Amino acid sequence: MKLQRKGTRHSHRGVIGVESAIVMIAFVIVAAALAFVVLNMGFTTSQKAKTTIISGLGESSSSMQVAGKVIGVGCTSSSNGCSTPYLNATAYPIKITSGGDAVDLSAATTAVKYVSNSIEYDDIYSGTVTDAEYRSLADAFRGAVDNSLTNFSGVINPVNQTVVTNTAAFIYWTVSGSTINSILDDGEHAVLAVAFEDGERPTSLDTVRVEIIPATGASLSVERQVPTITTSVVDLG
Repeated sequence: MKLQRKGTRHSHRGVIGVESAIVMIAFVIVAAALAFVVLNMGFTTSQKAKTTIISGLGESSSSMQVAGKVIGVGCTSSSNGCSTPYLNATAYPIKITSGGDAVDLSAATTAVKYVSNSIEYDDIYSGTVTDAEYRSLADAFRGAVDNSLTNFSGVINPVNQTVVTNTAAFIYWTVSGSTINSILDDGEHAVLAVAFEDGERPTSLDTVRVEIIPATGASLSVERQVPTITTSVVDLG
């Protein structure tokens, strides 16, 4: 007759129960770790999406717009040295869009791209004229000379047909705040002036395009077709 030791069966059952509990605890720990990883990845993705959205809003809120008529200063008479009518300079009035952020237009942070039917420049920008407000394009060009901007030397005056040695652009203020600086603030008005060198001056039916590219915020692109030039001041629309 086989004798069974007392408590043996119950002892085996207890060991199996402990092993099952250990396995279950291990599963719970692994599941918790996986859940933490998934949640952490979700938080990271959400944070990146939030940063992208905020950055996008910041870019759009810093955009500029054309604030009036684009004009050109032309030569129409052979007595002034132009057998074919052309433009010596163009002017693009700009301002901040309603509710937009200020834009730094200093030469160190901004570029101006210029494209026409025959030429393309990645950057023709010489900087800003910030010594005063200007009421005419001719006075602003004299201001560019007085401020010693790059590519402007001598008396640069598109009215009397004097032109720059290299196609170049600068920005001046027509309406400013209490202090004039290189930052275009909401409520201020500025003008991008482009002067053309001999041989690169646009003629009738040419297409001219400028793009102001600041360090932050959306760039401003303006394209116009030059109409038939019959007057010294040309409305480009």
